[in-house]
Amino acid sequence: MSRGELFLGVIAVATLLMALVQVGVIVCGVMLARRVARIVTDIEREMMPIMQNLNAMARDAARATALAAGQVERVDKLFTDLTLRVEQTAATVQKAIIAPLREGAAVMAAVKAALAVLKALTRRSGPSGTRSEEEDALFIG
Repeated sequence: MSRGELFLGVIAVATLLMALVQVGVIVCGVMLARRVARIVTDIEREMMPIMQNLNAMARDAARATALAAGQVERVDKLFTDLTLRVEQTAATVQKAIIAPLREGAAVMAAVKAALAVLKALTRRSGPSGTRSEEEDALFIG
């Protein structure tokens, strides 16, 4: 065997080894791809109930939010109506009670003024009456 044939044999063996290594890498890559696919499938299968639960929770939360908004609107309407009725009641009370009380107070003020005038008139004509009382106090007997 000559040197050329020896190198040619070495090149053939190296090429064969490289081909075997490449085939091994390809086989490992395929096995790895299958394994990753199985893992992804398992994860999807395990995550499906979680996703369904999350979707159900989101629907329930949306429903609860809508119900709460409706209740808030009802309470707002209730307070608005209540405020309106309180204002109407206050106006009715003022018309029915306070206005006559003011008129009554005015009448009482007029009566007081009239009594004050009468008192003042009796005081003017009263010095003779007070003199007789003074004389009675001086009477001995």
